[in-house]
Amino acid sequence: MSVISIAINVYQTRSQEKKLRSMVHSSSEVKVYRNKTLKAINSEELVPGDIFVVPSNGAVIQCDALLMTGTAIVNDSMLTGESVPVTKVALTPQHDDDEEYSRLSMEKHSKHIIFCGAHILQTRFYHGREVKAIVLRTAYSTLKGQLVRSIMYPKPVDFRFTKDLLKFVAFLFFIALFGFIYTIVVMVHRGASLKAVIIRSLDIITIVVPPALPAAMSVGIINANLRLRKKEIFCISPSTVNTCGAINVCCFDKTGTLTEDGLDFHTLRAVTPGSERASPTFTKEISVMNPAEFPSDAEMIIAIATCHSLTKIHGELHGDPLDLILFNKTGWTLEETVNGGEEHEMELYDNVQPSLVKPPEEHLRSTKFNKEYSVIRQFTFSSSLQRMSVIVSNPRDSSSHDMTLFCKGSPEMIISLCDPSTVPENYPEYVDQYTQNGYRVIAVAQKGLDLNYAKASKVPRNMVECDLTLLGLIALENRVKPVTAGVINQLNRARIRTVMVTGDNLLTAINVAQECGIIRPTKTAYLVEHSPDTVDDKGRPLLTLRQTVSCSEKTIEEKNLASVESEKKNLFQSCYQLSISGSTFAVITHDYPELLERLVSVCDVFARMSPDQKQQLINDLQKIDYTVAMCGDGANDCAALKAAHAGISLSDAEASIAAPFTSRIADIRCVPTVIREGRAALVTSFEIFKYMAGYSLTQFATVLLLYWISSTLTDFQFLYIDLVLMTFVALFFGNTPASDKLSSTPPPTRLLSLGSVTSVCGQLLIIGFTQLYVFIAITWQPWFFPYATPLGPDTLSRRSMQGTALFCLSTFQYITLAIINNKGEPYRKAILHNRPLCITLVILFVVSTD
Repeated sequence: MSVISIAINVYQTRSQEKKLRSMVHSSSEVKVYRNKTLKAINSEELVPGDIFVVPSNGAVIQCDALLMTGTAIVNDSMLTGESVPVTKVALTPQHDDDEEYSRLSMEKHSKHIIFCGAHILQTRFYHGREVKAIVLRTAYSTLKGQLVRSIMYPKPVDFRFTKDLLKFVAFLFFIALFGFIYTIVVMVHRGASLKAVIIRSLDIITIVVPPALPAAMSVGIINANLRLRKKEIFCISPSTVNTCGAINVCCFDKTGTLTEDGLDFHTLRAVTPGSERASPTFTKEISVMNPAEFPSDAEMIIAIATCHSLTKIHGELHGDPLDLILFNKTGWTLEETVNGGEEHEMELYDNVQPSLVKPPEEHLRSTKFNKEYSVIRQFTFSSSLQRMSVIVSNPRDSSSHDMTLFCKGSPEMIISLCDPSTVPENYPEYVDQYTQNGYRVIAVAQKGLDLNYAKASKVPRNMVECDLTLLGLIALENRVKPVTAGVINQLNRARIRTVMVTGDNLLTAINVAQECGIIRPTKTAYLVEHSPDTVDDKGRPLLTLRQTVSCSEKTIEEKNLASVESEKKNLFQSCYQLSISGSTFAVITHDYPELLERLVSVCDVFARMSPDQKQQLINDLQKIDYTVAMCGDGANDCAALKAAHAGISLSDAEASIAAPFTSRIADIRCVPTVIREGRAALVTSFEIFKYMAGYSLTQFATVLLLYWISSTLTDFQFLYIDLVLMTFVALFFGNTPASDKLSSTPPPTRLLSLGSVTSVCGQLLIIGFTQLYVFIAITWQPWFFPYATPLGPDTLSRRSMQGTALFCLSTFQYITLAIINNKGEPYRKAILHNRPLCITLVILFVVSTD
């Protein structure tokens, strides 16, 4: 049994390592500069500091590398779970004067870094020149390597079941010690040889603590993984499955997780510029990109058509869904080539091949547009900056160098960069109006630049993204996925807390939370905000509350403002639901640490959260003994997915090392499925341990009674019990499928709970007294004759009447243990759904009867 148990564990470990290796390990030939010459080497020979040529397409990068020239379009789905192509741009001398680039940061400058494991879709440079990158990190030092290490050596989970399991095994060792001493005393008293005393005494230990226990304990996890795989949910960390059974809080990203990936254009409002006598105003809602409906030179349309990160791969547009929907709405076309007139001057300064956007023919009839606009430079979107921008060349004639910066981003960030005189007074009202109704709002602005190509390619970002002129607001509808509300309701009924963690606007997040059921109408909801300009007596920003009205009214209303200091005793109660933004969360973390624990206990919506803040929230929840699941679909969720007890990535990839679980079905139905299977696996681990303990103690009682008469079970009887009866029962024990319903009562996580200990001890007493009764009662029978100890080297090899009787009785006790320890609802289906186990038990019953 020891050999079988070790073989099973080695096989499982080896299979998992091979699977992980096949995902993360590969090598290829790469061209690298050594001694100023270009030579081909194996990618495993790369070292930090090497400069290599990035393959044009189809290759997988085997190191973290900083892009030096050109651009690269990559797919990071295995690392992030996000299958949208990402454009990486070169880090060039133009960044030297930018404070943001004073020191390289893997997070801040990720747009310049190709990470290990990235699949190269396309590279671009002038005249087909080589795209070069410099190696930063290799092997386990890379981002991919760190993720792999976190899978192979996960941080210890303070799981009480594991601790109790070790304590229970120690208790079994204590019982074995008692049996060990009892055996020595009895055997010596009977005059057995030293060899027989040692062998039979050590037999007691292997009986009480069975060597097959580790293999049997993994049966539930293995079967749960197989069932998850059938449902398109893949797990690369099997040890996480049992932890899922204890999950009591689920955190969700919003966009692409709770809501659809794609966005639907709703409307936009352009800004009519002000004058000396009149302030700027918003136009009426515009739903068609008709230049005649736009004020001024319809710069709003130009901004939408140019300010994006779209690229063409094999003739098709790829990029962020938001950019795609807006660009397609304009009807303009994108060409990633340059004309002869511009190429000579630009290639001296810029490594990135510019894109051309052209208006449709019907728009060209208007004098408002040029024939084409060239995107000279792109400042890519950053979660921390909440914006992106482009510098566009729009010369009116061949001798001019007219440049315009177009910028789009979150309404609060864009307005902070705009010249106040260009912002309509009712700007906040329109932003609130759209966000309160669940629309995603994007603000657009522009700035004229007096730059030539050389200066435009070098100017720092912070020098041009200031004093902008507001162009307007865009409202996009991000519909909640059809299954979202049902799943959230299912989790709520199961008393599993649901939390939204998003980078979107707070009011938009609240609306979606109300629509899907995270914010329930039965509880009072508040917004927690801070006032930077108002401080308390300790010099801290004052925290204020804003009460939200019923979700059915679809609006947010300021009913009262109160200091948290005066209300916090009543506020942080389970009857309240709080919503908070990332900026206020940062203030509370820094200035109000005493409130943080209660805040994360009752706050259900966290908006405008950066990736680092998402990870911090997960860690804060874990500190107050929550078992946390995190479900997300994008690169911004990677840190949180990694930090959670159970990270679930929604991705087209079969497996992503960004999270232990990857669901190829892109909605949150996978969350209750993972929890149900986790609960089933956890309960199976409980029950199979109780079965194994009962099996061991049953055999323990049998052997101790037989040792009293210097007898024991025969070798055949031991083999039948251990190899046939116990092995087949343990093998099929975990086949019982998980329940279809998510129970409102969580499964026990403590093996040493009163119920579990009472159950095991009760079974032991019943089994022990039953065997004792049969052991004594058989001596009362008229046909009974006492066991005579045989002479010879093995004094325990012959069968005895008591031995045969106890063997026959114990086989039915083992079968009974398998039935009573295979509980069904509420976490698993009834034992009748486990056909292999039922058939096995019937066969064993028939054989044992014969």
